Amino acid sequence: MIEVSQLTKAYGPVRAISDLTFKVEKGEVLGFLGPNGAGKTTTMRILTGYMPPTAGTATVAGYDVYKQSMEVRKRIGYLPESPPLYLEMTVASYLAFVARIKGVPSSQRKAQVHEVMEKCNVADVGYRIIGHLSKGYKQRVGLAQALLNEPQVLVLDEPTIGLDPSQRSEVLDLIRGLGGERTVILSTHILHDVERVCTKVVVINRGHLQFAGPLQRLQAEVAGSGSVRLEVAGPSDLLVSDAIKDLPDVLEVEVTAVDGPAVRLRVQCRPGRDLRPHLAALVVGKGWDLLEMTSAKNLDDAFTQIIKSEEPVVASNLSAP
Repeated sequence: MIEVSQLTKAYGPVRAISDLTFKVEKGEVLGFLGPNGAGKTTTMRILTGYMPPTAGTATVAGYDVYKQSMEVRKRIGYLPESPPLYLEMTVASYLAFVARIKGVPSSQRKAQVHEVMEKCNVADVGYRIIGHLSKGYKQRVGLAQALLNEPQVLVLDEPTIGLDPSQRSEVLDLIRGLGGERTVILSTHILHDVERVCTKVVVINRGHLQFAGPLQRLQAEVAGSGSVRLEVAGPSDLLVSDAIKDLPDVLEVEVTAVDGPAVRLRVQCRPGRDLRPHLAALVVGKGWDLLEMTSAKNLDDAFTQIIKSEEPVVASNLSAP
């Protein structure tokens, strides 16, 4: 559905993105991740026809985003970070206006507006002025306009930013429900949102691809055994942490809690190394009590590890299992 090949965008001597290559299949929900300034918004603007690339190609549903821009736009729904809303209009009149701009036939506009209002849970505020709505409702109205004309691809830039937990949950449930029937690219800084709704992940940093693959592969291959959480009953938190720091391949030791003789620690080691046998041997050898030990496989660890890496950790075709 979406194919990006060696995509590059330069502003004079500065490259916002450089040689990006990835693929998204029909019906997949892709999490597009990277720190501020990584090039995520630039990439999405190119995919939606907002700006041309300097080099490389990108196609949506078989159409080139530069040479066949109008065909691509017919098939994409776009929600930028700041929703494109006319605050003085009512929700219903605004969506009818957008439907007309998008070329929805007049005989179908009323039905499509009603459908997206129901789907995005804004039908109850259809008569209200957009400027008087809460942040959560405005975000849902923005999502509703992106769904008009039944696009094959949705590109969502920070769709949950500024929402409270309840509002964010509602928007994420809606996005998750769209997967399968539409291809979705979701850019966000909230990694929990990615774990909740996405099946595939692309990570870029400083304009370069750092990872492309299934979410499970990101967690298994990058986070994996690289981070271990354990609880030890020893003489003191300082003595325990100092002893662990002396083990080979340990990068960082963080004391997360102390409760009497028990100390909780998070131990970060080099990628691909499993420290658990060595940690267990150390604790037992010291005569301390090992109360708990688990691998900390979470997206936060994986993401942090990737963006600190000088080289791509994994770069695999997104259509791979």
